[in-house]
Amino acid sequence: MDLSDIDPLAPRYKEWEERAAKIAVTETKRAESLPFGGDKWGRDVLAKAVKGSEVSIFVGLTAALFATLIGTVLGAMAGYWGGKVNDFLEWFYNIFTSIPYILLILAFAAVFKRGLDTIIVILALTGWTGIYRLVRAEYIKQCGREYVMAAQAIGASHLSRMFIHILPNASHVILVQLSQHVVGFIKAEVILSFLGLGVPVDMVSWGTMLAEAQNELVIGKWWQLFAAGASMAILVTAFSMLTDSLRDALDPKLK
Repeated sequence: MDLSDIDPLAPRYKEWEERAAKIAVTETKRAESLPFGGDKWGRDVLAKAVKGSEVSIFVGLTAALFATLIGTVLGAMAGYWGGKVNDFLEWFYNIFTSIPYILLILAFAAVFKRGLDTIIVILALTGWTGIYRLVRAEYIKQCGREYVMAAQAIGASHLSRMFIHILPNASHVILVQLSQHVVGFIKAEVILSFLGLGVPVDMVSWGTMLAEAQNELVIGKWWQLFAAGASMAILVTAFSMLTDSLRDALDPKLK
């Protein structure tokens, strides 16, 4: 029995083998410029981690500055004026703190469109409560001090007393909280981007890298997860050390 009766493609096997032998096959070695390897599209993982740090630091710092500004102004108003102003701001504060923080962030993120501006606004609107409480308490304590009464006696305005006389004496609280907010907001941005509610898909972030890495782990590609995780751990540790140093340097209770 002829083989072609069983397999109609059998006569072409030899021809295909000859054509395949003519195809040049080269072995590509790992490039020296990719020390952390590449992703599934061949992009440098180390370059992505560096670009992701740029996005995370920008979001963390900008959102922390806005949240600190909001919390400081509202806390100063509540602590300085007291009375109905304090009651209204306390009611407003209780509304935000009655909802779990992460749920509040996810709720805002689900409503607004994705983008860096949206993340910054969301984090600033949900992250001012902690510094508000501390600044309010500091202003209540400082308002009864002699230097504030002296400023009042020489005719200093309310704004002058609030932001020129009292604010520098509450700066140690504000700076420490600012540093802590940067760390918290970097973590929040990574979580939102990992869940698909953060930066757009065409933008590199540690969160999007972690989202890609979870699919690559199935086939044993772990280096993108390591690069994003290690970068985030180093940055968070650095800002935590900065927070401790600021507290030691600025807090008068520790001097």
